[in-house]
Amino acid sequence: MIKKVDIKDLKKGHFVVDIADQRGTFNLTRAGHIKSTKVIIGLIAKGVSSVLIDTSKTLVEPVKTVAKKTTPQRSKKLQATGPKLLEVTQAKSLFSHSKKIQQQVFNDVQQGQTIDMAPIIDATNQTISAIFKNPDALICVINIRKKNEYLLEHSVAVSVLMTVFARYLELDANITQQLAIGALLHDVGKIKLPSEILNKTDKLNAEEFRIMQEHVNHSINIIKSTPGITPLSLEVAAQHHERADGSGYPLQLKQDEISTYGSMIAICDIFDALTAERIYKEYYNPIKAFNILRSLASDGKLNAKLVDMFIKCLGVYPVGTLVELNSQRLAIVESRNQDNPIKPKVRCFYDIEKAQSTMAKDIDLAENTDYIVRSVRAQDYDFDINKIIDFLLTEG
Repeated sequence: MIKKVDIKDLKKGHFVVDIADQRGTFNLTRAGHIKSTKVIIGLIAKGVSSVLIDTSKTLVEPVKTVAKKTTPQRSKKLQATGPKLLEVTQAKSLFSHSKKIQQQVFNDVQQGQTIDMAPIIDATNQTISAIFKNPDALICVINIRKKNEYLLEHSVAVSVLMTVFARYLELDANITQQLAIGALLHDVGKIKLPSEILNKTDKLNAEEFRIMQEHVNHSINIIKSTPGITPLSLEVAAQHHERADGSGYPLQLKQDEISTYGSMIAICDIFDALTAERIYKEYYNPIKAFNILRSLASDGKLNAKLVDMFIKCLGVYPVGTLVELNSQRLAIVESRNQDNPIKPKVRCFYDIEKAQSTMAKDIDLAENTDYIVRSVRAQDYDFDINKIIDFLLTEG
């Protein structure tokens, strides 16, 4: 029987007949059995999203007892490496749920209705709970999201970043929740802007940029009229475009007039904007984004101390970052190393020199001669980073 299966459900022993769906133009040379996970990773890397298999030819692997030979120490080490598949899956679901809440907020504002705070509070509480359990899972989701709905995703991502940052700074739980709510609503005023300006793919002219800046005032007015909102949530949303040297908007506040929380959201807002892929601009990898944040701090626009703390919070190489090693291999950052930030734990999956996938291998760079040469973008290799990470986590 011929059956279409998603690439993430493809297993060793399946007999592949043909490619069903893909982003590229890869052609299967011949039908055959999947003999190793290396082959599956190769298909994922080439953009294949689903294949046709002949279920009548599936090979059933004999039961193995290898798992019993695994030492307790090794098992414990693997379990401690990065966010687990279940946690990332739950984080994706939470991120998607928060986007739906944000969409409802925009719909309510467009229709002149009052924002319902109940689902917002519930969503931020779930996010806070997930982040306090494992911040890496949601950071991974932010880094690998497809970013095709910028307005919705940006607000959710900034809220997540603010929560992660607040956790790192050990802020009170109640304050953290108010920051998360303010961050989630910080761009709600954009729904009031003319669509031709909001969705313009070219650079805005001076008048268009002036109109764009008005979104902050719109956000302030909308949030002020929302029952149950706190002054702190309003403050965070109101100050996200203020700059320490007074060059920001709408009030041109200076450093001593901007709260710590206002400085925090400015950093989170800029970081996500820099790393988000949009129609009219390419995105930067986290390392480049960190350098830009440091440059803005040097120019007196951002709080330098908070910028350094934000970078330490996320790690020099945030979870989900694609990196190139000196051994000519590509790897995904699985977890941070607090004692040695430039040497995180990674999972290798691709040989650059041979231009082919390899068996997934976990490496703790703090205990290995390999080191990171640079951070790279998935699009440089025409990879679908979402599918690769899903598969590598499954293999783990």
